[in-house]
Amino acid sequence: MQIPGKVGRAGSPLHAAFAVRRFGVAGAALPILSILFTHKRAHILQMDATNRDAVEELLQTYGETGGINYLAAAATLPSRLAIEAACAELMSLMFPGFRSQALVSSEDLADATRTRIRNLHARLKTEICRSLGKIPPDEATEVKAEEVLGVFLRELPSVRRILWTDIDAAYEGDPAAKSYEEIILAYPALEAIAIYRMAHLLYDKVPLIPRIMTEWAHSRTGIDIHPGARIGSHFFIDHGTGVVIGETSEIGSRVKLYHGVTLGARSFEKDEHGKIKKGGKRHPTVEDDVTIYPGSTILGGETVIGARSTIGGNVFLVQSVPHDSLVYYEEKQLRVVPKRKYRPATTRDEFRE
Repeated sequence: MQIPGKVGRAGSPLHAAFAVRRFGVAGAALPILSILFTHKRAHILQMDATNRDAVEELLQTYGETGGINYLAAAATLPSRLAIEAACAELMSLMFPGFRSQALVSSEDLADATRTRIRNLHARLKTEICRSLGKIPPDEATEVKAEEVLGVFLRELPSVRRILWTDIDAAYEGDPAAKSYEEIILAYPALEAIAIYRMAHLLYDKVPLIPRIMTEWAHSRTGIDIHPGARIGSHFFIDHGTGVVIGETSEIGSRVKLYHGVTLGARSFEKDEHGKIKKGGKRHPTVEDDVTIYPGSTILGGETVIGARSTIGGNVFLVQSVPHDSLVYYEEKQLRVVPKRKYRPATTRDEFRE
């Protein structure tokens, strides 16, 4: 039967269903609907078989030894979500009213601060116990967690004071900065530096948590500062994207970095089995009042950038620089010529004389 209108091609399930609904030709539609249901059931069975195979193969890899298969240990690892929530709470402590719901009045500040400290204490104590490998914690683990947490919380006022020097450096070092409020609200480098400074307090005291903290900031800002680095006051990173500061870097006071700067390792010592040796000074030392312009790479644990030096853009350094140095590449064949009147046939032709 020819069905008027665009209701599907003749013989299709949609065509048959329309025929049943409009003309009552149920008998003609039943074989087609039966085929449809049979096909759908076969498709579901095939999907179930595929899913079962994937599950079985994944379970087989979970049972293999080594690599990432430490299921018992994974159950006691700190929670990334909890640490990331703690980072957000810490930023609210450093800059109340800027990084969270605005305070109704200054009288609210004391209560809000007490509440945040209580929440942080509860959240971080659990995660510190997990990072120490004891869940549920025994008495010794709880004592250790309380000790680490007590020192950490008592150091937060000092961190806040040094962060104000970083804000000063940003305001004085960036002519585009209109106010301190703009820096606190909108500058990604301040967030990366603040989280680094707090993570540094936990570095070498508990595993994992400091790295989770700085990687949270890294993912949000594009600035990678290892929590083991040592950085002085009045630190400013302008723009910031692509900055990398390695674990054993040492940075003095009043240092300014631009985007794309790397303070990295030159090479790695290996043991008799060809494995990389861990530890040791691998990253550069940058002394006070140094400025490093965009795209520069400075490598090596023995490399020292002397105080008051300026490193130009796109410089590659694997050697030390004396105090009061200016380091840059000589200009190479930069040419400015009039454009041709004709349209070049190719991109290469456009750059020919």
